[in-house]
Amino acid sequence: MPPELDRNRWHPPILEGQLVVLRRHRQENLATVARWYRDPELARLTRYQTRPMSREEIERFFQTRLMSPDALAYAVHERATDRLVGITTFSALDADNASTLYHITIGEPDAWGRGYGTEVTELMIEHAFERLALHRVGLSVFEFNTRAIRAYEKAGFRIEGRLREAIHRDGRYWDEIQMGVLEWEWQARREERARQPVQSAG
Repeated sequence: MPPELDRNRWHPPILEGQLVVLRRHRQENLATVARWYRDPELARLTRYQTRPMSREEIERFFQTRLMSPDALAYAVHERATDRLVGITTFSALDADNASTLYHITIGEPDAWGRGYGTEVTELMIEHAFERLALHRVGLSVFEFNTRAIRAYEKAGFRIEGRLREAIHRDGRYWDEIQMGVLEWEWQARREERARQPVQSAG
């Protein structure tokens, strides 16, 4: 089988939702991603160090984590406008234990709180369990990022544990929260949703 066809099986070019479209990254996305990763507020929410990333660090991250043929990464586009608003990836894919770690960044502040993060997460979880045949998807999130925690819980993740006072922000220490979702939990949640009556528009 040609390598690109094999890649399309585990990393299809597009995943589509109602609010967002996930596409493989293109080189022209680098400028937008670089702008996001120099934003102090985004660093506060997503990175262990709040110092701005250098151009070299951002380019290395972009090429190895987002553009590499072996990377399972997507650019998040707003469906209505096709604007690039975020990135999402799986890392630490463990075939022996059928698990992975999930990451998402919504980089445009005006795209926060609009349901994009929840839909991206649901699309990626579905991909993990249906196409990749994984058993578990995990993630970590800082305790003060309550908006992200709500989005993850809405998508089916559960809090599993805490690294106590692991992050120093705003003059105090916060926990790093570990969350996860299992394939059977996701299947049960999907079946429960399917049993719910459809509400009419009228």
